[in-house]
Amino acid sequence: MSYQSNPEVELPGFRFHPTEEELLEFYLRNIVYGKMLSYDVIGFLNIYHHDPWDLPGLSKVGEREWYFFVPIDRKHGKGGRPNRTTKNGFWKATGSDRKIVSLSDQKKMIGFKKTLVFYKGRAQRGCKTDWVTNEYRLPDATLPKDIVMCKVYRKATSLKVLEQRAAMEEELKNTSLPSSSSFSSMDTISFCTPKQDLVVFKKEEDEEAMVKEKRSDGIAKEQKKISSASLQLTLGNEK
Repeated sequence: MSYQSNPEVELPGFRFHPTEEELLEFYLRNIVYGKMLSYDVIGFLNIYHHDPWDLPGLSKVGEREWYFFVPIDRKHGKGGRPNRTTKNGFWKATGSDRKIVSLSDQKKMIGFKKTLVFYKGRAQRGCKTDWVTNEYRLPDATLPKDIVMCKVYRKATSLKVLEQRAAMEEELKNTSLPSSSSFSSMDTISFCTPKQDLVVFKKEEDEEAMVKEKRSDGIAKEQKKISSASLQLTLGNEK
């Protein structure tokens, strides 16, 4: 294998962490306009035909982020909407596209960024997952090739959520309640249907409330024991 085929494997310490400007101005622009790149670090793949958990194994580079050149497959010809439906789900855009400007010239727009989230199932009944893709495209009105750049990754669970979960599991162990395995399904976050997007966060709030309630009950019991002991001591002295 030559160095040009996959430098991440051949070059010790090499990590691929390009900026958004580098993705657009160097990698994507050169590919769209037919210029060969020195290193073959980003492969061509229509990621929207694959479930996201299969993509890390199909990427040429990346540990927690995976990059692909994606030829756009439209439902109804050149002017139709892109087809983003996979075997087990679909990609759904969140919000509107964001303009990307050059770091050296804030007035120069170099591309657009679209964020999409993967849902298991079919539309209207899909379950939101923690798989995300950022889709980058050039701003040019006409392009020789309909190709975009995609960065795929999994959205990390916040530190606060992890700390709350750990506190709840520890409290459950101390009170001999069911083990933390009851909550293991939360390790990979999945929000069922758009109407239930906040269900996990609601559970976390309930768990935190339970912890506080149990602590309050424990303090109340200790205070009751102390009061009872003090009363018995007082009665004994009176005798």
